[in-house]
Amino acid sequence: MTNLKYAIIGCGRISPNHIAAAVDNQLDIVALCDLEEQKMDDIMSNFHLPNSVQKYVDYKEMLAYEKLDLVAICTESGKHGQIALDCLDAGVNLIIEKPIALSLEEADQIIELARANNLKVSACHQNRFNKSVQKMREAVVDGRFGKLLHGTAHIRWNRGEGYYKQASWRGTWEQDGGALMNQCIHNIDLLRWMMGDEIVEVIGMTDNLLHDYIEGEDLGMALIRFANGSYGIIEGTTNIYPQNLEEALYIFGEQGTAKLGGKSVNLIEEWLFADHLDASEEVKTAYSEDPPTVYGFGHTPLYTDVVHAIEYDLEPYVTAEDGRRALELVLAIYKSSSEKRSVQLPLDSVCTIDFKPTISRAGGTS
Repeated sequence: MTNLKYAIIGCGRISPNHIAAAVDNQLDIVALCDLEEQKMDDIMSNFHLPNSVQKYVDYKEMLAYEKLDLVAICTESGKHGQIALDCLDAGVNLIIEKPIALSLEEADQIIELARANNLKVSACHQNRFNKSVQKMREAVVDGRFGKLLHGTAHIRWNRGEGYYKQASWRGTWEQDGGALMNQCIHNIDLLRWMMGDEIVEVIGMTDNLLHDYIEGEDLGMALIRFANGSYGIIEGTTNIYPQNLEEALYIFGEQGTAKLGGKSVNLIEEWLFADHLDASEEVKTAYSEDPPTVYGFGHTPLYTDVVHAIEYDLEPYVTAEDGRRALELVLAIYKSSSEKRSVQLPLDSVCTIDFKPTISRAGGTS
C-alpha cells in the first residue's frame, strides 16, 4: 500500500478517470484544485472523499501549503506547460493529461527540469496500456511483423457544438488546437511508437469543414516517412455522422498484418502472422476489451506504473519524451498544412499559436 500524497489540478471532463485511478492505487488524495468550486464538490461527492481533502482555486497556493508527491494536471491544454513547470519547481512528480504542452519549447523545459530535479513525469497516453495495444507492441518488439512497411491511424469521431460550448477553450489555438491535437493525439502517439518513433518527413493537410465556431481543424490527414524506411498515414476527424464510429490502428509488415479497432483501439480485429505462433481467434478474444467510454481502462495501470517509477526511481512506461514526440508530430502536420510543403523532423520551436491565422472558416486552409 502506497502513502504517496496526491492532488489533481483541473476537475473537468477527464478528472473522474484520474481520481478513480488514484483511488484504485490507494493514493492519499489530499487536495483538489479548480477555478470552479462546484466541480470540486462534485468530485468530493461522487467519490465519497473525506472532508480532510482540501479544495483550492489557486494551484500555486496549493503547492505552497501542501506537501505533495504526485500531481495530475488536467486543465485546459494550453495551461499544462506552465503548471507542470511550477509543480516541478515545487518538487512534485507529475502525470500530465495529453497533450503534454502546446509548444515544443515548454515540453523541452518540462523534460529538462524533471531531469534536473530527479522527478518523474508521465504523459497520460493511457491507451498504451490497452490489452490490444500491449499485444501489438509485443509483436513489434519481437520482430513478428518482419520488415515494417506501413501503418495507419484512423480516428473517426463526432464532436458537435454542444461539446465546444461546454468549455470555451476547446478548439482555440491558444488553449487547445483542433481535432488532431485533442481527439486524435492518442492514436497518433501509438502509430509513431509502433513504427519506430524516428520520423524523417511529414506531409499534412488540415481543414475546417463543419465547425465554423472553432479556430482549429475538424479534419486532418498526413503522410509520414519514418527513418526505418516505413510509412504512416493519419486520418483524423470529428465530422462523423451521427456519433463516434471508430478508432483504428493498422500495422502492415512483410510477415504480419494486425488491426486494432473499436471505439478506442480496444479490440483486436485482424491478427495474421507468418510464424503462426498464436491462433488469430484466440488472440482476438483474449486481448480485446469493451470499455464504457473512449477513455478505456488505461488510467489505473498508468497510475500503477508511475507509482512504481517513483518508489523505485525508474522511468515511467510513458515518459515526458513520449509526450513530446506525439506533440511534435501533430505540430509537424499543422506546419506542413500551413506552409503547404513537406516538413522535415526533428522540430525544435513550434507552438499551436503559430497557426492561429491558418484555418479559414468552412472551406479551406488560408
